[in-house]
Amino acid sequence: MSAADATLTELVLLAPPEVVEAVSDALMDGLGALSVSVEDADASTAAEDALFGEPGLPAPRAAWRRSMLKALFNSNAEATEAAAWLLAQKDSEPVQLVALADVPAQDWVRLTQSQFAPVDISPGFWVVPSWHAVPPDARCVIRLDPGLAFGTGTHPTTRMCLRWLARQAGLGRTDWPRVLDYGCGSGILAIGAALHGGRNIDAVDIDPAAVESTRANAQANGVVLNSGLPDVIGPPGRAYGLVLANILATPLKLLAPLLCGHVAAGGDLVLAGILERQAQELQQAYAPWLPLVVADSEDGWILMTARRSA
Repeated sequence: MSAADATLTELVLLAPPEVVEAVSDALMDGLGALSVSVEDADASTAAEDALFGEPGLPAPRAAWRRSMLKALFNSNAEATEAAAWLLAQKDSEPVQLVALADVPAQDWVRLTQSQFAPVDISPGFWVVPSWHAVPPDARCVIRLDPGLAFGTGTHPTTRMCLRWLARQAGLGRTDWPRVLDYGCGSGILAIGAALHGGRNIDAVDIDPAAVESTRANAQANGVVLNSGLPDVIGPPGRAYGLVLANILATPLKLLAPLLCGHVAAGGDLVLAGILERQAQELQQAYAPWLPLVVADSEDGWILMTARRSA
């Protein structure tokens, strides 16, 4: 059988929220599922359960009131065996079998890649996935592979940070002898800073997967930087001509003294991950150290910046 003719089997289950995690773990860890997804069983109906809140914030509950679990298996026999085992467990009464159906196998890598296209940041400045051709008008390009880390250039917060860097280049203000990207994700901002004149770049994140993603993407772009967990920054007094942090409002408020403490005389602080309605609370949080202003906005998100006097 050719890859094009191959089929997988999808096992569909209905479960209440209190057992969703346990059933998902059993499917993946012991029953051989290739993947497990969870959806609202009442989506697009009057009973739809709005589970998620603001972007990037934790969900108020672990699962929907009626969750639909969809697990893919290599064969119908494996899926049938998994369903039989699950329904035979003593705690399985609330779990219902909805369907067992064959589905055509797909090239999941190509399907995922098709969701990412080159992103136009500013005239001549593009973020281009590695499998795409570089646009003919591109003069400055970040080549990126979407991985487990945040930052592909498609989100407004990332685009605004990159636009800010490009604008500074247009003003001739990119001679940053030291740069800090705090919460680097994929490393896209650190790479953008390097391509616009930044030197001696520290890119840090609390997620080891982000650190590895940043290192790989920096290498792919020919950029030299130091990526690691936050302790690589060293002493609190280390000064940077540019400090970037694209996180979320709550951690940004908590990090105010730390981030401001790293901004050198004459240096810039650039913050993103902030909703428009959160501008005043960020300004109040940073007021003891630096005066934040709104420098850009897009789709309900804002970019806030400050400059320390020389």
